Amino acid sequence: MEKKSVAVVIVSNGPGELATWVNPVVDELNKINKSRCDDDKLDFTLRLVLVPCPNATGKEFAVANSWNKFELITKSKSFWKLLIKPHSFANWPKKGVVIFLGGDQLWSILLAKRLDYLNITYAEWVSRWPQWTNEIAAMNIKVKELIPKRYKHKCKVIGDLMADIKLNNEISLRNKEKQYIALLPGSKKAKLSVGIPFFLEVADHIAEVNQNINFIIPIAPTTDKSEYLFFQSNKNPITKYYSSKIKTIKNFKGSRYDYVIETSKNTKIYLIKQHPCYEILKECDLAITTVGANTAELAAITLPMLVVLPTQHLNMMNAWDGILGVIGKISFINRFLTFLIKNFYFKKKKFFAWPNIKAKRMIVPERIGNISPKKIAKEVLFLIKNRDQLKSIRNDLKKARGDEGAAKKLASIIVSSIKKL
Repeated sequence: MEKKSVAVVIVSNGPGELATWVNPVVDELNKINKSRCDDDKLDFTLRLVLVPCPNATGKEFAVANSWNKFELITKSKSFWKLLIKPHSFANWPKKGVVIFLGGDQLWSILLAKRLDYLNITYAEWVSRWPQWTNEIAAMNIKVKELIPKRYKHKCKVIGDLMADIKLNNEISLRNKEKQYIALLPGSKKAKLSVGIPFFLEVADHIAEVNQNINFIIPIAPTTDKSEYLFFQSNKNPITKYYSSKIKTIKNFKGSRYDYVIETSKNTKIYLIKQHPCYEILKECDLAITTVGANTAELAAITLPMLVVLPTQHLNMMNAWDGILGVIGKISFINRFLTFLIKNFYFKKKKFFAWPNIKAKRMIVPERIGNISPKKIAKEVLFLIKNRDQLKSIRNDLKKARGDEGAAKKLASIIVSSIKKL
């Protein structure tokens, strides 16, 4: 009997979700299918649907396309057209599964209803529409507890997809006489407009005191070196508040590094294009990072971090994630929003870093407010000297990290659903 092809449609949005949720699940799906005997192999096609989201950078399509793992990828700007006229993009098999792995859970449910496919939702914090989804893969038991009793049977606790980040054991950059600090100023243009001038000055202040530190920046796949040059130039209005500039940025051959930045104060910062570069980050002593999905990735590899958010630039509201970033682009309400956020949002919101939100306590230090690069540099120098404190942070991150194997469990749920069609 001839097998009927089934569509496996993954719905996602930003770079963090693509790297740490979509990619490992796709790999596990293919691995499971490859291990089956020829007669038992599943005939399915993989398709990726990118959905509208303020957290997206606009380069997700190019990143996912470079993996060569999907038969079809649709851009976020095409989502509504896809929903209305799916056959204008491709022929869709009669049977299929839509899996939510980023964005708004409602988008995957709407698409599944439109295509008449099954829907599977990976719920990290809450399953918002349990009545309309077929199966729920929950990060932890707390997610299941929040689901109404009549829908709990749909839910399986699979663990944290972030915990499945794979690391090789090879040592790629470590010089035992040096200490390493990773700088993660962000991936979106708006975050980089604040992060690049701020982080450059932090590095200069640190290097002025301690010459035994190497700085590295893993370049997000949605970013390139030209943006680093642009956002430290006078074209970026925020640079006038900071003294550090990029003197040169050059190719760096014969190394795991791709480029080297030299600041106007002669500090060297090494840039790495490889993505993901968890093996390299794992070897660092500390990361200085802005808020966002990167705090979850750093937590997954148990890298101690200092999370910074300079609120003196809140007028640049488009540097924020979520709805704040959208409405912050409306100039006439920007000042009013800045006032509300400073006086209400920050006072109500306890934590900004993913590991702290998850643990509901301060695991990694957060510095939110009118902070200066000099103040952050001073704290970094203190942490670097206090190895016991860094070790304590690393141990707390290990305890907070979910069990491994979530990607494999989710792939198994998907495979089981395919077999039932």
